[in-house]
Amino acid sequence: MSTPSGQSILRKSTVSRRGWVVLGVAFLVMSAGFALRNAFSVFYPAIVADFGWSRGNGAIMFSLSILVYGLLSPVVGGLVDRVKPQVVVAIGVTVLAGCVALCSLATHEWQFYLLYGVLGAVGVAMMGITTLASTVMPWFARRRALAFAILAAGFGVSLVAAALVQFLITSFGWQRALVYSGVAVMVVVVPLVLAFLRRPSVEHPAPVEPKEAQTPQSSHDAGTATHPVSAWHAQEWTVRRALRTPQFWMLWVAGFCQLGLAEKMSIAHQVYFFQDAGYTPMAAASVYSVFGVVFVCGSLTSSFSDRLGREKVYLPACALAIAGTLLLFVIKDATQPWMAYLFAIVFGFGMGMMPPVLFATVADLFHGKSYGAIQGMVALGFSAGGAISPWLAGHMHDLAGSYYATLFILLGALVTCGLLVWLAAPRRLSPVRR
Repeated sequence: MSTPSGQSILRKSTVSRRGWVVLGVAFLVMSAGFALRNAFSVFYPAIVADFGWSRGNGAIMFSLSILVYGLLSPVVGGLVDRVKPQVVVAIGVTVLAGCVALCSLATHEWQFYLLYGVLGAVGVAMMGITTLASTVMPWFARRRALAFAILAAGFGVSLVAAALVQFLITSFGWQRALVYSGVAVMVVVVPLVLAFLRRPSVEHPAPVEPKEAQTPQSSHDAGTATHPVSAWHAQEWTVRRALRTPQFWMLWVAGFCQLGLAEKMSIAHQVYFFQDAGYTPMAAASVYSVFGVVFVCGSLTSSFSDRLGREKVYLPACALAIAGTLLLFVIKDATQPWMAYLFAIVFGFGMGMMPPVLFATVADLFHGKSYGAIQGMVALGFSAGGAISPWLAGHMHDLAGSYYATLFILLGALVTCGLLVWLAAPRRLSPVRR
């Protein structure tokens, strides 16, 4: 006959296993689903060359997609706080995969804008980080950075698909490659999402506050002093309350700079940058794939912020991304391919470490019943940056004939987001357990 304590251990073990299954499915959604979205960085040169568009006009579909994604993220965040996440994600994957496949029939710019930029973005918003984070976080309340690291690693895996996509384009043409990609993702991902993506019935407890935050106050201080950490965590966070804090806006702008400007610019134009330098399409896609592999490694490494502290991982990651960007200034041709791969390693590792730490910081400071909606508002910030950055980089290239000015924007964005995360000070308001 099992004892109550034995039953409790069994329940906890079952919950733990289910949590890892949920995280595994979320990882698959990030890997396969975002491979469809990010693969357009490889489809982009082929489509532009086929139709003779300018890079600025071609990049509008990226910018439009990110804008629509951002506008919908707060809505989806509020929706997923109330609706079963497996339904929202399954619909999102189906819509995105269907739109990608239908892009194979497009012959005019507006058709790509509609299918990829608008309708596809609806699918991305429904299956994106806002939905997945609010589903996964209750399972990993004490290991947020680890959970976000694995989700971000899925995003990195989606970048690795670049070489496979380029192979499909070379072998079958970009139209058939779009169809094969969309159908494959829909058939594999949707059934697993419907079967396994679940929230726990009761959210796991939030991280224990540090001892100094729990120390009873003396009778002299009682009722007249409140420890800032205790006061912060005592809040029942809502979107309106979060919007009134400087920490939210620091993280909002940090997301704008990091995920909106730096990440989206580099993803949308990286393949084109190396082709301009003299690399073949396959070689440029290979560099992009190495970037994706190392992005995964950086994402997984970011889980150390659960022990070391958010800033102690985020700031070195910014430094690596800045160092990688500086390498691009000296890459003029394809005679030294090791430099391209060194860029992919240094830049990819830094960029991979940053998103999980940023998202974990948001969860640290604003966890609670409205976390999905608050995360959606942060997503609106990085989507605002992402809405302008692909088009801006393409337009500046059309005017100047190079990406030189874009690299300076990239550097400024990376410096700014590092400074803002430091000023938001998660080390003070939500210290990690050691």
